[in-house]
Amino acid sequence: MTLSGTVNKSFFLLLVLVCAGTFTWNRFNEAGDYAAVAPWVIGGAIGGLVTALIVAFRKTTAPFLAPVYAALQGLVLGGISAAMEFQYPGIVLQAVVLTAGTLGCLLVAYMTGAIKATENFKLGVTAATGAILLIYLVSFGMRLFGMEMPYIHDNGLVGIGISVVIVVIAALNLVLDFDFIEAGANNGAPKYMEWYGAFGLMVTLVWLYIEILRLLSKLRSR
Repeated sequence: MTLSGTVNKSFFLLLVLVCAGTFTWNRFNEAGDYAAVAPWVIGGAIGGLVTALIVAFRKTTAPFLAPVYAALQGLVLGGISAAMEFQYPGIVLQAVVLTAGTLGCLLVAYMTGAIKATENFKLGVTAATGAILLIYLVSFGMRLFGMEMPYIHDNGLVGIGISVVIVVIAALNLVLDFDFIEAGANNGAPKYMEWYGAFGLMVTLVWLYIEILRLLSKLRSR
């Protein structure tokens, strides 16, 4: 495992994601209706979740399934982004720029030692991420019964504040990805771990982009 190999594979996964996203983006714009891309978005979301779980528990599958995950998530992001852009023109460019800017700033901060992935830092970020996942699971369960969790999806100050916190936690997960990739390269991890490292980075970037898009939509809807 090398840093350069992981970076190259990360760019490849990003390219796959963008190409798949272009498909659902164009399909939405041609039809002008979210129903035209809904099956692709739902299928991509379910398939992406299954693929991610397989890779997470069997790292050796990463060289084969990481590109599949990127393609499935591309279908999801393309459809969601097109719908958001239709409702709030310019929001997608803002989300892309903010996501890329966050990635660049945190990478520089990590490389210069301004942010260090200490054990306490890892524990805190992991715990916060787990708490957010639990909240989303509860919110999803409540929606199945026709109920809404207060504040999570609101565009009020509390709802926006919650989104800001989630964006920060998602961004800090990038530091964990950087540390994992660096440690793997320094410790001579197997070559397939380059794909696993790139996959982990892709998962975080997808989450960060979605949360930034959600935050911007709340701000634009006020």
